[in-house]
Amino acid sequence: MTTPTTPGLHHVTAIAGLAQANVDFYTRRLGQRLVKRTVNFDDPGTYHLYYGDRTGGPGSVLTFFPYATARRGRAGYGMAESFAYDIPAESLDDQAAALRAQGVTVLPEEERFGARVLPLVDPDGLKVELVASATGTSEGFHSATLWLRDPEATARILTEGLGYREAGQESGGARERLRFVATPGPDGPARGAIIDLLRVDGAPAARPGAGTIHHIAFRATDDAAQEALRSRLGAMGQQVTPQIDRQYFNAIYFREPGGILFEIATDPPGFTVDEPIEMLGQGLMLPPQYESRRAEITAHLPPLVLPA
Repeated sequence: MTTPTTPGLHHVTAIAGLAQANVDFYTRRLGQRLVKRTVNFDDPGTYHLYYGDRTGGPGSVLTFFPYATARRGRAGYGMAESFAYDIPAESLDDQAAALRAQGVTVLPEEERFGARVLPLVDPDGLKVELVASATGTSEGFHSATLWLRDPEATARILTEGLGYREAGQESGGARERLRFVATPGPDGPARGAIIDLLRVDGAPAARPGAGTIHHIAFRATDDAAQEALRSRLGAMGQQVTPQIDRQYFNAIYFREPGGILFEIATDPPGFTVDEPIEMLGQGLMLPPQYESRRAEITAHLPPLVLPA
């Protein structure tokens, strides 16, 4: 029997402070499209904002829960530390100059596994990376970095549970970075196929809050693929939730041994299930169970000036 695998990342979800500052940064500074404006299923008085490529395709989607009063969090072990976009190598210098000119905090450039990496910081302190690639498009993820005290058990979940393979190691001083790559599908490598496990001696524990990543979600091509992964992870001792309908995908969740919340989300039905492509992100789209409370919910949400 073939071991179920994931092609890579489906989405990354983080916590923000002010919603307007979040929209301005990711649409006007980073050029992402706001593909869905809805609410937190568990807290309908809070926005859930989705950014991505033109259609919100899997492997491009970054989502936020913005809380105006959220205190600043801190990345540390037991949390996803950062995520990276895959961009054309020839555009990195121009993008760095443009971002600095717009007042974005750009950190010193790094080299990682032979590629140039430009780290920058969003308005809430979340670390975002741009990785120069010969095949980069600026519309999808390159990778996510997970910060762990002991990567071994997490590595087993990635390889035996999700079908990743080891793809390299870099060490220097107190830092160790292990790279894992998802198994390519019939169409070749998917966006967001890379997961890095970072171990830093003496690193602090994570403190959730604005500017931190809440969870990362892996792709399942459909419900059957998701159930196969759920069964495989359950056999490994992971406590995986039943399937939950999230309107634009079906989701299951589990907390991997290092403490990071993992999700597996299906590709369908996608973000055009309730808005046409040309209108994505323009309306406030509520889950059916909250539609009768639209006036009440809208009154509690801060107004947003949307990108043209």
